[in-house]
Amino acid sequence: MTTILHVDSSPLGTASVTRQLTASIVEALVKADPAATVVTRDVAANPPAHLDGELLQVVKLGVVEGLSPRQSEELALTNALLDEFLAADVVVVGAPMYNFTIPTQLKAWIDRLAQAGRTFRYTEKGPEGLAGGKRVIVASGRGGVYSTNPALAGLDHQEAYLRTVFGFFGITDVTFIRAEGIGMGPEAKDKALAGAAKEIDGLLAAA
Repeated sequence: MTTILHVDSSPLGTASVTRQLTASIVEALVKADPAATVVTRDVAANPPAHLDGELLQVVKLGVVEGLSPRQSEELALTNALLDEFLAADVVVVGAPMYNFTIPTQLKAWIDRLAQAGRTFRYTEKGPEGLAGGKRVIVASGRGGVYSTNPALAGLDHQEAYLRTVFGFFGITDVTFIRAEGIGMGPEAKDKALAGAAKEIDGLLAAA
């Protein structure tokens, strides 16, 4: 049975383009595989805490004894997020572009996933991803147009970062569904959404 992890990170609620896209993507995937299980994680509504000094000790440095109540709670959350991610066959991520990169809430989620021994490990030959074999589909919302504009491509630290971090985890099957130019007026937004809808239909056809 296929498990789909549906992750949203936009705080805009029903006004969010990426939430609209992730919902359509998950709907298409379930239509192709009605027996699939969908697990939802909203990191905007319930954001993981950013890693301050207290949390770094347990989340990244492996301290497990003498923990404060907050540390114990955050360690349990980290393990839950990791288990959820690793158990998924398909991960659908809503990632709006904020200031050329991803929302801080989504970065906090990724920081919890980046765990040596769980999603990657260091070897004599360098780092090795441990979370391969799954598919990641990113719904990307952008106010401008970056993917087809060489002059702006260097400003895109959103898609490049996500490809890098999922690749670091060993995931090579990463697809981006983009709605670009949504900040360039109603006509441009409608065109972007229509283009993204066609790409989502293509996902269903390929499934």
